[in-house]
Amino acid sequence: MVSKKKLALFTVNFLTLVLLLACSARIDGTLKQGGAADLILKTSLEPRMTSLIKSFQSMMGSSGSADLILDGQAIGKSMASAPGIASVSLKNTAPSAIEGTVGVSKAGDFLAVGEKKFVTYTDNTDTSANSANVKPSGRLVIALDLQTAPDVLALLSPDAVDYLNALMAPAATGESISRREYLNLVTTLYGKPIADEIQNAKIRASLNLPGPIAFIHGGTAVGSRADFEVPLLDLLVLDTPLFYEVSW
Repeated sequence: MVSKKKLALFTVNFLTLVLLLACSARIDGTLKQGGAADLILKTSLEPRMTSLIKSFQSMMGSSGSADLILDGQAIGKSMASAPGIASVSLKNTAPSAIEGTVGVSKAGDFLAVGEKKFVTYTDNTDTSANSANVKPSGRLVIALDLQTAPDVLALLSPDAVDYLNALMAPAATGESISRREYLNLVTTLYGKPIADEIQNAKIRASLNLPGPIAFIHGGTAVGSRADFEVPLLDLLVLDTPLFYEVSW
């Protein structure tokens, strides 16, 4: 039986983790030849989630700022130590909203755990040719499944994984349950409105690539811009592995 305090701690860490993964957020980025990238992040909690966190913070006696539901500066400090991160600057635009920039040193190193790669980047550009005639060529793959997700999440917030394990969230435990089972579990603990917000939340991302897109899987392409939309529920449950690919 999980205590009320542990559930409260779980909730705060869980939702912070979700925001680090850009829950109901907008990400705009530019991938440069060589693999460096600049990302702009804007995200905020849904109203019912905001109310839920406020109630739990009040019950727990939050040690953070009394005015903040999410602490952009603290989240940025946690992200700064993750592999492949060159810089992070996040600020609060509201008590439950953050925005800012993330600099990626090399896409292939982003959140890598040893040989396990969350992102695979290949640059096929022939730099030995005349620079005036060089056409950028490369491939970017983003893949996440029940085997790799727990390690990726631990890089972002190790403490949160403990609470996700207590709730048996598949992305943290690596165990297989369906999306419906997960929503039923959230409904039992927090109510259907919270489960509905999770079910409706989406991650929207646009990425400008070094050259015109030749192939894309899991998104749409316009010129050199790739657009993706990922349901948060798919990311948390991973009953089907997530796989996105784009080449230019």
